[in-house]
Amino acid sequence: MDKISVIVPCYNEEEMLPLFYEEITKVAAKMQDVDFEFIFVNDGSKDNTLKLMRGLAKKDERVKYISFSRNFKKEAAIYAGLEKATGDYVTLMDVDLQDPPELLEKMYKILKEEEYDCVALKTNSHEGYGFIRKFFTNCYYKVISRISSVEMVPGARDFRLMTRQMTDAVLELKEYNRYSKGLFSFVGFDTKWLSYDAPDRKAGTSKWSFWKLFAYAMEAIVAFSTTPLVISTVVGILLCLIAFIMIIVIIAKTLIWGDPVGGWPSLACIVIFIGGIQLLFLGIIGQYLAKTYLETKKRPIYIVKETEEKVRKGSSKK
Repeated sequence: MDKISVIVPCYNEEEMLPLFYEEITKVAAKMQDVDFEFIFVNDGSKDNTLKLMRGLAKKDERVKYISFSRNFKKEAAIYAGLEKATGDYVTLMDVDLQDPPELLEKMYKILKEEEYDCVALKTNSHEGYGFIRKFFTNCYYKVISRISSVEMVPGARDFRLMTRQMTDAVLELKEYNRYSKGLFSFVGFDTKWLSYDAPDRKAGTSKWSFWKLFAYAMEAIVAFSTTPLVISTVVGILLCLIAFIMIIVIIAKTLIWGDPVGGWPSLACIVIFIGGIQLLFLGIIGQYLAKTYLETKKRPIYIVKETEEKVRKGSSKK
């Protein structure tokens, strides 16, 4: 009998966790020919998320959980869940139920009947997004698709069902600065994409603000493209050529026609402009150096404070 590992990162999700557990257990009950394990990852929550996980682990042997010592962010939670998963198939799901658990049965059927290694979902719309957030989301996917060496599917969600072979391939990538959507594309394997309309969150609030998403997008660009460095080099060369041509023109005008050199306001504007360009590209270079610096330190991707084993050992002693 096949086994599916369901990985669910959680951060301050005390409202959504019971609702998600209810929905995923309904799906598991329908798929009677498959065993399940539910792996919840508590990413340093400040509310009662961990307490609820302990309760679920006590009443359901299929429930496992990992609790971090602090907030290591979603990418670390995904990696921790992948490491703990023991199933023949592994799925990632958000606890907010915007990834409908009922689609899991269809995804599993595709992997069993067709020659795919992964079934992933992409959303058709961005309902609930404001105009600015939609605009930047669309711009991000257009940019990353052009400059990245791997395929970035617009609207791609983390929700996917993978074979054990693909899961093991992703686990081979032990880099500290992680961007899972890019890593899934990097390892390759045959993926079938399903489109759907993401439902609204049923409870709680999203932890992803505009600026958090913007920073996440910048990390993705740095992780999967060196194009910004190429652009900075090209612009630097062009500015040098323009400056050289302007110097020749100014010297020629002075020697041939005796024109005086232009005043300081235009010179000040040019200096400020060039200085701004230099600072911008120094920042880009700094981002790549910072990521390299963090990789060389070999810090752990996450630190575990507690797992379900603690709860079950305590129960067995009683």
